[in-house]
Amino acid sequence: MVNYYSIEAPLIHEIEIKKSRFLTYLIPIESEADFQEELAAIRKEHYKATHHCQAFILGDDSMIQRMSDDGEPAGTAGVPMLEVLKQENLTYVMAVVVRYFGGVKLGSGGLIRAYSNAVSEALKEATIIKNINQMMVNVELRYDQMDSFTYYMSQTELPITLKDKVYTDTVTFNLAINLEAVTEVHDELTNRFSGQLSWTELGEQTVNLPVR
Repeated sequence: MVNYYSIEAPLIHEIEIKKSRFLTYLIPIESEADFQEELAAIRKEHYKATHHCQAFILGDDSMIQRMSDDGEPAGTAGVPMLEVLKQENLTYVMAVVVRYFGGVKLGSGGLIRAYSNAVSEALKEATIIKNINQMMVNVELRYDQMDSFTYYMSQTELPITLKDKVYTDTVTFNLAINLEAVTEVHDELTNRFSGQLSWTELGEQTVNLPVR
C-alpha cells in the first residue's frame, strides 16, 4: 500500500515565454509553516519579480490544498499550478512560480498555459517518491557470500530496497522489504545460504522510495 506520492528534493526550473521568465520552485514540505517559510525566502530572493504565484498540497489524503494567483488575473496561475500537482497525485509539496514580466501580455489562456507548463516541465526533472510501510531488516553475511547476495538482489523481482551496508568483521545489509514479501524474502535467502546468515527484523517503518 502506498501512503502517498511526493518529490524527493527541492529543485528550480526556468522557462521563457514571450520574453517573460518563469522560475518554478518545487519543494517538499511537511506543514503550512514550512510553506510560509519557503515562500518568504523566495519572495526575499526575487523581490524585484512581478508575481510569486503559489500552490501546495498537504496530508496523506491530500485534503489540504491552497493556491494564490498573486496579482495575476483570477484563476490563471494558482489554479492551473495546483491542478498539475493534483494530476500527478502529489502531496507534501509546494510550487512557486516566480514571473519576471517581459513586456508582452499573454492573455488569460496564455497565462494558464504558461503557469501549467512551468510546473509540468519542472516536474519532469523531479525525482518522484512513494511513501510506503516497509519492514526494515538487517541481513548479516560473510565477505565470501557478498557476490551471491549481490547477484540475488540484481535478479529478484521481490520488492526489496537496499538502504545501507556496514562493513565490519562481516557485512550487514540494511533492507527495506514490502510487508507482504518479508516471509518469502526470508525463506529465499535462508535457502540460498543454507541458513548461514543472520536475519534481524528491526520493525516496521514508513520509507520513501524513488518511483522515477
